[in-house]
Amino acid sequence: MNQRLRALFDRSVRYLPQEQKFIVQVAQFRGQIEVEEAAFFVRSIDLESGRVRLSDGSGEALDMASLRVSRDGALLCRVKRDLSPGGLLARFRQSAQAEMLLAVDEGPEGPVLRLGGKRQRLPDF
Repeated sequence: MNQRLRALFDRSVRYLPQEQKFIVQVAQFRGQIEVEEAAFFVRSIDLESGRVRLSDGSGEALDMASLRVSRDGALLCRVKRDLSPGGLLARFRQSAQAEMLLAVDEGPEGPVLRLGGKRQRLPDF
C-alpha cells in the first residue's frame, strides 16, 4: 500500500462507542472496518514524558499495566479508555517497540523501564 495512503487511513480510524464499531472517515466518506487485533498503532514513545504517539495522531500516557505480547511477539497496550471502559488495543510498531525495549534494564525485581522519570517494572508476559 502507498505510504501516504496508509498514513491517511491510520489517521482516519475512529471508534464509535455507542455503536461499538470501528470506522474510517475521510471527509464525508465513512466506512466500517473489521479489526482483527488492534485498530491503533503506537508509532513512537517518549520515554521522558511516558507518552505514546498513536497512528491517529493522538497521544496519551502509556499504561504499563496494560502491556502484553501478541501471538506474533508484538507489544500491545490499552489506549483510549475514555471511549471504552477497558480501553482499546494498540499495537506497537517495530520502531516504537525497539526503542522501548532498548531502554529496559534488569533490576533486582526484574526488568524495569525508566518511563516518565520513574523506574517501572515491566509486567510478566
